[in-house]
Amino acid sequence: MSPILFYGVPEGCSFGSIVALEWSGLPYRLCRVEMPEIVSSEEYKRINMAGETPSLLLEDGSTISESMAILHHIGARTIGNHLGVAQGSMDFDRLNQMLAFLNTTFFQAFGPLWYAVEHPLDANEKRALTAYGTAAVEKAHHTLERLLEDREWLVGNGPSLADAYFVGIARWNDFHKVVDRRQFPALHRLYQRMQQEPAVRFAHAIEHRQEAKSSGGFRGEVDLSEALGLLKQAA
Repeated sequence: MSPILFYGVPEGCSFGSIVALEWSGLPYRLCRVEMPEIVSSEEYKRINMAGETPSLLLEDGSTISESMAILHHIGARTIGNHLGVAQGSMDFDRLNQMLAFLNTTFFQAFGPLWYAVEHPLDANEKRALTAYGTAAVEKAHHTLERLLEDREWLVGNGPSLADAYFVGIARWNDFHKVVDRRQFPALHRLYQRMQQEPAVRFAHAIEHRQEAKSSGGFRGEVDLSEALGLLKQAA
């Protein structure tokens, strides 16, 4: 069977893994997981005990969770093309460093804002969380602008796993409307460039259940019950 990526909607951080799979050309399928209802269910916890997305069900029935692990798995299977780089090389270290920044500082900056949206809070609590999150997002954007150093891409001379992960997180600003991205010219150019990528357009279409044209190895969607059946068969 082809690997199955479990992706969360709406606005899941699994977006970057879909983009990376499209870029990789590897065969894969997708399984839609509604948040927070399905992702926190006991049924889904057979796939991911933490109740999170993304997760990747491999051909042998084993699973990988966490975006960083999934992205590096994709990279390891595409060594030699424009996406994968060999562990131990300077290029890998630079990629890993950028991914770590995106996964900690950039991703986590939005955490208070999502908490304020998703949980019942009194007015003072919501105001405090929103202010804290806004400051964190602004700071993360300033840092990422400096890291870009007027380059076209986050790492190297072309799109990488870091750019795939970046676009899935950066779009959260469109929901929360924290910063005017145009204040960060290099970051804004990268975000706009990524919107033109066929893989990004495909991921957006998949999330919104629109007609989606794959430029990669997409083999269709499966529902959670079917995916769990495959997990049981393979285990």
